[in-house]
Amino acid sequence: MRFALSTEQLDFAAEVRKILDAGQVPAAVRAWAGGDTGKGRALLRQIAEMGVFGLLVDEKYDGADATTVDLVVALIELGRGGVPGPVIESAAVIPALLQRLPDDAPAQRWLPALASGEALGTITFEPQRGIALDADIAEPVLVAADGRLALGVLSSDVETSAGASSVTSIDPARRLFRVTADELIAEGSEVEAAIDYAFDSGVLACAAQLLGAGRAILEQTTSYAKQRKQFGRAIGEFQAVKQQLADVLIALDLAEPLVYRAALTLDSTDRARDVSAAMVACGDAAHRAARAGLQVHGAIGYTAEFDLSLWLTKVAALRTAWGTADFHRARIAAALRAAVAAV
Repeated sequence: MRFALSTEQLDFAAEVRKILDAGQVPAAVRAWAGGDTGKGRALLRQIAEMGVFGLLVDEKYDGADATTVDLVVALIELGRGGVPGPVIESAAVIPALLQRLPDDAPAQRWLPALASGEALGTITFEPQRGIALDADIAEPVLVAADGRLALGVLSSDVETSAGASSVTSIDPARRLFRVTADELIAEGSEVEAAIDYAFDSGVLACAAQLLGAGRAILEQTTSYAKQRKQFGRAIGEFQAVKQQLADVLIALDLAEPLVYRAALTLDSTDRARDVSAAMVACGDAAHRAARAGLQVHGAIGYTAEFDLSLWLTKVAALRTAWGTADFHRARIAAALRAAVAAV
């Protein structure tokens, strides 16, 4: 049996990449960091028109009712393109959460707008201590903890231009704000299960974005190594540089199957183990790509004015945004111990 993406999925990825390549993403990210979300929102609307934000949304909420693999395909490209905004939350986490609540009123309220790209959404989980991504531009802002789901409001203990409590992120495409729970939406054991599922959906989506970002860094670094000359030769001809880039390629290629396996097992009892394995592998591979990219580019790689920095900071932020490597390794170890005990 041959496991591979379908022609339709490959064509879909190519179309998403085409939009991102034409969308001047670095300029949109820099504007987003400065509080001007216009360019970024225009880009996200184009992505929404392709159906990316509605992939996991049921048809009755105006979604595509596609597969998790389809979503992973799209998120890898969004990571490769370095898009700003809460795409993980809007495309993966909130749809997964709202469609598993016992009451479908919240899904009816928000999912059509999320699927169409008219709205962005963000969510914070208890381990993140009430910090949400781009909460000042998102609707809904959700807070999930202890089996309870509530609408969030921005804290105002530290005044900013947006009148909300701001938290600095290393990634200029990720603006963080403190939120607190306000209106209770749902609670109970079914809600807790939905929250757990949504968190793992976010872990998977983050792994996919890291994989895409790592591939973007490798592509940029390889291109630079072919152009930059030292001692009369392109630096890419030197064995030390070749070996670094080869190690990055191998790490990314080995991480990719784990992402697709996690997508296929998201509804199984192996969910936590597989999404954590994907996150660890993709986080490590993207970090390796970032380190190699920075070293090969030399001094120019350290500058914020150079576009490579946008992907370097994204990798640094995403590696721990949905749980640290230690957290995910602990989950993998717990799953393996449970499997051995069950034999």
